[in-house]
Amino acid sequence: MITMESKVKQIYENPIGRDMMEQIFQQMGKDATVLKNPFIQGLKLKTVKKLAKSMIADDFYETFLAMINLSEERYPTSNKHKETRSWWKESVFYQIYPRSFCDSNGDGIGDLPGIISKLDYLKDLGVNCLWLSPIYDSPNDDNGYDIRDYQKIMAEFGTMEDFDRLLNNVHRRGMRLIMDLVVNHTSDEHAWFKKAIQDPTSKEHGYYIFRKGTPNQPPNNWTSFFSGPAWNYYEELGEWGLHLFSKKQMDLNWDNPELRKEITGMISWWMEKGVDGFRMDVGNLISKQEGLPDGNQMVAEMIGICGIENYVYGPNLHTYMKEIHKDGIKNPEKFLVGETPGVGIEMAKLLTAQDRNEMNMIFNFDHLENPGHGRFEEYEYDLNEYKKYIMKWMHRYSPYARMSLFFDNHDNPRMLSKICKDPKYREVLAKLLCMMQMTLKGTPFIYQGQEIACVNVNFTSMGQIKDVESINLYQELIQTMSHEEAFQKILSGTRDHARVIMPWNDEKYAGFSEYEPWILGDDDYKEYNVMNQICTMDSTIHFYKKMLDIRSDSLVLKYGNISFVGERKNDFLGYFRTPALDEKSCKNKGTYYIECNLGSTNLKRKQVKGKKKCILSNYENRDSKMMHPYEANLYIML
Repeated sequence: MITMESKVKQIYENPIGRDMMEQIFQQMGKDATVLKNPFIQGLKLKTVKKLAKSMIADDFYETFLAMINLSEERYPTSNKHKETRSWWKESVFYQIYPRSFCDSNGDGIGDLPGIISKLDYLKDLGVNCLWLSPIYDSPNDDNGYDIRDYQKIMAEFGTMEDFDRLLNNVHRRGMRLIMDLVVNHTSDEHAWFKKAIQDPTSKEHGYYIFRKGTPNQPPNNWTSFFSGPAWNYYEELGEWGLHLFSKKQMDLNWDNPELRKEITGMISWWMEKGVDGFRMDVGNLISKQEGLPDGNQMVAEMIGICGIENYVYGPNLHTYMKEIHKDGIKNPEKFLVGETPGVGIEMAKLLTAQDRNEMNMIFNFDHLENPGHGRFEEYEYDLNEYKKYIMKWMHRYSPYARMSLFFDNHDNPRMLSKICKDPKYREVLAKLLCMMQMTLKGTPFIYQGQEIACVNVNFTSMGQIKDVESINLYQELIQTMSHEEAFQKILSGTRDHARVIMPWNDEKYAGFSEYEPWILGDDDYKEYNVMNQICTMDSTIHFYKKMLDIRSDSLVLKYGNISFVGERKNDFLGYFRTPALDEKSCKNKGTYYIECNLGSTNLKRKQVKGKKKCILSNYENRDSKMMHPYEANLYIML
């Protein structure tokens, strides 16, 4: 047990303790390396409390200790295991947002036949596995993440026959397909929830989290990720129902064994159908702290969500993940990657270590914002912070498990727009991100449009915004600021930047549809679209093809060791990838060297020993002594 008598060193050696302390420092925009200082490590927690005085409320320490003492007693036992080959380690994943990818029937909404029509494009790009955002039956309160029926396809996307045809066509091309697994919550229109409301004595009532209460007093002070209280009051029951996200996304009660059996049965059904795995939506939130205690106010102010410490790494998380793996996934060849907001390196080791049979990989999101900044905030992203992040994970995590490498997804604005809005650097910066993503140690995940250097949309009014999170936040913001100020905050962070239609050509509606799409972007598609990029030999898409081809042919880039150079050199990221497996069956089996200028000004080139040949660069004309802004080069050592 960690107590107030425990030293910082003891806390730092605890998986949750270490992650929590580093998360606190990140939220404060402070350097967490101070935690390694021998003097700091020798302090008792009660001494830290005295030194901090009124800066930290007394109840914060109680919350802190409660979380730490929930953690697993042991670390992964596989920290010295040899790297084993798996298809998902060697793949490049491509995330499709079906509603915005390609419309085949002219209703303005992307669909499964539309995806089928683009499979040759994806195969030619060089990706190996497709990840579909939810395609299940849904009332679309949160664009499909509010599921009404797990074993039915949303009518707008097609039929189950269309899905079977898609899966067959994917496999026929030698690719794989994973689906979104959204099991922290369902839609309030799911048959389970309808029965739960109609009959409080039914087994389905126990599938959700209800608490008795009066209309004016929610069971606790938790807030939703989508603004406002995390509770709905149901007058006919005299009960409150928990929803961590929208009011129509009701949290499932994972402590109920019958519910877990329903979920693992559904997972097994899809496995038998032939899908190759899942991406588990908010996978670490499924276990809640017993009693659902109030959230700590200091944590709420720091993170922006009240109560999150009671479920971000709940007491039964590992038990439930093992159950999913054993009773749902079953096949060790299948793949499970977890979306795990708030999970740090040490927690990730426990979730993904090879011998624990839980998740294969996780998505950590700490790199998507610079320390001290949030998504709904306008600032210039510093790639030096990404360098610190990636080196920390490469040093501390990769011997234990496999890291996911990504910059864009359906829940965040485009990374290109965060880093630099100067259009003259748009493509070289896109190529820089591509090279880092394909040459660092881990498995890359591309999001649709990333390969053609898509940027944020120039929305001009809230009337164009479809994202329920942004709409709810806007209504909250206008209570304390002007409409224009509120809109500017929404513009900086809305998820709709990544959800606008995929631009296929420069024709009306960007070749996505013949009918007005469900969401419109701006005029950027007239220049930046797939057809124009394919016809331009030095475009971003051709750079992606070359980079994916090089990675596909190299076990070193998939499995090799990584060692950094110039770790303290500002604006510079350099590293070697060296063989770690038997490379007899693979050409390009030597050592690679990668150098990147992370800044918008020229940088003196760092000299490294040995002869080398540049095999890919994002600049046609390179200087022998100076690196151009955002320059990235891939060398093979001779």
